[in-house]
Amino acid sequence: MPQTPAQYRAHFDFDIRFANGGGLAGTGFRLDLPSADLGEPEVATLLVQHLGLALVDEVELRGLRIVEEPHRGSRGVETIPDAAATASRRVVDLSHPIRAGLVTYPGLPAPTITPHLTREDSRARYAPGTEFAMEVITMIGNTGTYLDSPFHRYASGPDLAGLDLTSLVGLRAEVFHLEDAWDATRRGIRPETLADRDVRGAAVLLHTGWDRWFGRPEYGAGAPFLTGAGAQWLIEAGAVLVGIDSLNIDDTESGGERPAHSLLLGAGVHVVEHLTNLGGLPPRGARFTAAPPAVEGFGTFPVRAFAEIEG
Repeated sequence: MPQTPAQYRAHFDFDIRFANGGGLAGTGFRLDLPSADLGEPEVATLLVQHLGLALVDEVELRGLRIVEEPHRGSRGVETIPDAAATASRRVVDLSHPIRAGLVTYPGLPAPTITPHLTREDSRARYAPGTEFAMEVITMIGNTGTYLDSPFHRYASGPDLAGLDLTSLVGLRAEVFHLEDAWDATRRGIRPETLADRDVRGAAVLLHTGWDRWFGRPEYGAGAPFLTGAGAQWLIEAGAVLVGIDSLNIDDTESGGERPAHSLLLGAGVHVVEHLTNLGGLPPRGARFTAAPPAVEGFGTFPVRAFAEIEG
């Protein structure tokens, strides 16, 4: 039979002083510990959490001993999580890393990254043993995996700072695995391909497999896209965000027309382009997040897009 893991408790006296005056003392106190390898600072923090104290200034422990002893239910002490339960939650990164010189979209400038303060130079500004690095990145918003807000297409639409976080975080994901559903003569994703799902309130993620060419010349031509009719269907069906792992949500070889952008952003439906790793998601059951920084007067910016999968 499996053995129950050993449990530990701390024995000590203490003095607590508060930032707004007064204090608290205790003798012969005992406190549950999550493990035996804790020092005085960690035990002091657990003590404050257990007592539910606010505005604590200093905690002094005296005669600290850690002994093997069954727990009694101290507040603030987490039970060691079950390994199987911890392993049941997965986070899948859906973003391309950004690096200096990265070509995301042919014809747009690649990012440059330069030092503002090097670690070597910072040593003269800070205490011995303390150093920092500060970098400057210059890039167009359309870099890596990025989100388009309505302001990207419409001057009167909300910019990045005006987006409602509830429409960007923890969205139910409906993933359409379409890598085998199109060819060079039929690149557009039509309403009929999407009509078997309830997408109301969801992030619709279009997995075409085109991300395998990202950063290579092949990425820039012949890419799959969402048709205007497909965009209109998603709007009417109640989708709140549409993402694709391709060059663009629109057909960039159509002579400048952008019906998917125009329809989706005009309806307040966010667009995320250049996703990756969508093949690792189930058709249903994941939660999708893609939140850009709140930059005023800006319509497009990179996101750290990811999906959370339970079970």
